[in-house]
Amino acid sequence: MMDWTDRHCRVFHRLLSRRARLYTEMLTTPAIVHGDRERLLAFDASEHPVALQLGGSNPQELAEAAKIGEGFGYDEINLNVGCPSDRVRGGNFGACLMAEPKLVAQCVAAMKAAVKIPVTVKCRLGIDDQDTEVALSDLAHGVIDAGADSLAVHARKAWLSGLSPKENRDIPPLDYDRVYCLKIAMPNVPIAINGGIPSIAAAKDHLAHVDGAMLGRAAYQEPWRLLSVDPELFGEDAPHATMHDAIEALMPYIEREMSRGTRLHAITRHLVGAYHGVPGARAFRRYLAEVCTRPDAGTEQLRGALRIVEARTPLAA
Repeated sequence: MMDWTDRHCRVFHRLLSRRARLYTEMLTTPAIVHGDRERLLAFDASEHPVALQLGGSNPQELAEAAKIGEGFGYDEINLNVGCPSDRVRGGNFGACLMAEPKLVAQCVAAMKAAVKIPVTVKCRLGIDDQDTEVALSDLAHGVIDAGADSLAVHARKAWLSGLSPKENRDIPPLDYDRVYCLKIAMPNVPIAINGGIPSIAAAKDHLAHVDGAMLGRAAYQEPWRLLSVDPELFGEDAPHATMHDAIEALMPYIEREMSRGTRLHAITRHLVGAYHGVPGARAFRRYLAEVCTRPDAGTEQLRGALRIVEARTPLAA
């Protein structure tokens, strides 16, 4: 979810579910160790529970980045061994590390020695011509033996030769059964499943076989789905009854951020799918794009977008 699940996105999503665990976009360890840590790692207290997702392959550097993340107050450190991005491959981290399970285990061991919070791993079934049963088993057993607290598996291979990062999100076939089999083989290990899960109802079906389900694009592109997480999965009321209520609850945060120099669009870009499928949704998106991107736009302009949906009328010229 690089460039998607930034801190503004996560604050918004937390207003839709108290119980879902939120993950940062993947951040590289060199950026954290040598870069602007406050800009990269600062987050709002409302986001808890929130996990810091790291990309890297140097055990010592990962340990240092994990310790820095723990110091910022994150609840979990997650090592990404599944992202097929070109940027990731060039830095020898992400999905290409599926070919180096021993190195990944060394990375996990180093992070576990550096922090007291949980260290987890997110991976693919395998890469390129790997046998997924062997590749996933080797990676899973290696990281768990090294001390990883849980594993999240994107139920697709990543084809690093021949497919673009975008194609890798859709073209490799999903094999949920492979993840189910891993859970059977490792019954005491918390295992979550990821990849192509379109709804909370579908996530609930997966939970009959594994311990957790991760939504990425479905949660981002149609965030209204998160309003049913707490009622459907935890038997609790959602933080807000409607999307309108959640966005109204976001207003104080927006005003606070704007007082610090943040542009409205930096936050409202994460609201584009808020009313997907609802009458007035297209006009809402257009208003966000045309009005809420203006340099002087503020919360009143966002409320104008909400009024469009409420009225269910086309955007006036």
